[in-house]
Amino acid sequence: MGNQITVSFFTISNPFKKKNKPLPVETVFKLPSPLPSWPKGEGFASEIIDLGGLQVCQVSTFSEVWATKEGGPDNLGATFYEPSSIPDGFFLLGFYSQPNNKPLSGWVLAGKDAKNESALKEPIAYTLVWSSESLKIKQDGVGYIWLPTPPDGYKAVGQVVTSSPEKPSLDKIRCVRSDFTDSYENDDWIWGPGKDIIANNVNVYSTRPLVRGIQAMGIPAGTFIAQTNGAAGSTLACLKNAKANKNAMPNSNQLKALIQAYSPHIYFHPDENYFPSSVTWFFENGALLYTKGQESNPIAIKSTGSNLPQGGGNDGAYWIDLPTNDAEKERVKKGDLQNAYAYLHVKPMFGATFTDIAIWIFYPFNGPAKAKVEFFNVPFGKIGEHVGDWEHVTLRISNFNGELKAVYFSQHSKGVWVDASELEFENGNKPVAYSSLHGHASYPKPGLVLQGNGNIGIRNDTAKGKIFMDTGEKFSVVNADYMGSVYEEPPWLNYERKWGPKISYNIEDEIKKVEKVLPGKLKSAFDKFVRSLPKEVLGEDGPTGPKVKDNWLGDETD
Repeated sequence: MGNQITVSFFTISNPFKKKNKPLPVETVFKLPSPLPSWPKGEGFASEIIDLGGLQVCQVSTFSEVWATKEGGPDNLGATFYEPSSIPDGFFLLGFYSQPNNKPLSGWVLAGKDAKNESALKEPIAYTLVWSSESLKIKQDGVGYIWLPTPPDGYKAVGQVVTSSPEKPSLDKIRCVRSDFTDSYENDDWIWGPGKDIIANNVNVYSTRPLVRGIQAMGIPAGTFIAQTNGAAGSTLACLKNAKANKNAMPNSNQLKALIQAYSPHIYFHPDENYFPSSVTWFFENGALLYTKGQESNPIAIKSTGSNLPQGGGNDGAYWIDLPTNDAEKERVKKGDLQNAYAYLHVKPMFGATFTDIAIWIFYPFNGPAKAKVEFFNVPFGKIGEHVGDWEHVTLRISNFNGELKAVYFSQHSKGVWVDASELEFENGNKPVAYSSLHGHASYPKPGLVLQGNGNIGIRNDTAKGKIFMDTGEKFSVVNADYMGSVYEEPPWLNYERKWGPKISYNIEDEIKKVEKVLPGKLKSAFDKFVRSLPKEVLGEDGPTGPKVKDNWLGDETD
């Protein structure tokens, strides 16, 4: 099955032979610093999680089976692995694959029948899904991908790869009893040979549960699915926490240790004018609550938000605004970074096999945007401005060992998950995030990201300025429902209306201001772009708070 990843070999180099640059996948990713010894607790970081009779563990050591050096992301190919070093009593549920354009950093779950109640069974046969025999690209040998045929009442959660046409042995893998499985969907694209290779039309994807969120019990197995000729799917499934237990979630002491280990550093652009503050500072420095129909009589908001209306949904009946005094208004807009807080929402994900820590940051004001129109960079007028800006990054942590696996960077109405192997770190295992100038969207790398089409769009500029926020210095856990009453929600969290007023202005006037500095041929392209923007960008409109967002109960939007 090839060489195990942890084994090294002595080779004699030929000085006259051209050396190929190693592929990223040939490096095994490890966090910059060793994991700490987590505080004692019930099941968190205990290596094994019980799904109600089926025990699972995370395996991250592999032996290479087959690799291709073309196709897939960045046209660098992909590598297919057999998990190795399986703990005694556990069985493989599927093989692993990933693109060659990033370090080897994956895992798969292995299973064990904890109650001797036939939670696992061998497949009864295999079906050949695809082989690379006729594939005319660079590859290491020939690869064969097999789909296990499960017995009645069982489902396969992964596929098997071999380097020979012989079918795998039936005891190579186990199928899972159906009550421990859930529906899946394709996730990230791992590999495909290329659009020009019609005869070998195969695409390989990672998989994830179809339904995701705090109450969803589906669990990714870390395996892949190979689909041929656009096939919609197969009989594969993902795993499920059959008893919905949350014993593997971190307790309060473990949570504090996780924050100490992984709290991100958020860097601000050198030209940033509008910084975060605590919600309390915002209220105590003149923020006002307005009521529809009584606009001339706003009221001061108490420091905890205890006089804010609770619940009721975003019905437009109330909104928050800055102080009425112009000098105070400008001062509050700039925030209070020195005393700013990070607000943490801690939630179980993937059947409580992972912990998501959503780190919310409040900004009193979102500044004006800039537009890039070909070679021209122009102020965007009022477009982009609004009072009350909520942004967040989310840490995804394995409950098997407490290791950080990925970070989500929120970016306006959506965002992106970034694998830990592709993050920038500081001070040990603390990931770095970059806040965009005035807009405060989060990015994993500095530079320009254009929100638009072609060379026309809204600029999201990020850079590593001297000013940053360590989100672990001042933080407050505002919600961790799975712990019961350990953490009390602040009253402002249940305010479901706008954190800023809705102000309509003539979009034609804003377009004309920008078009004045553009050549004639770019004016129509710019006009078309602006009119394609979401409505919330075109008018000044404050956002709702964290608890109203879809990701409060669900997964992040990517």
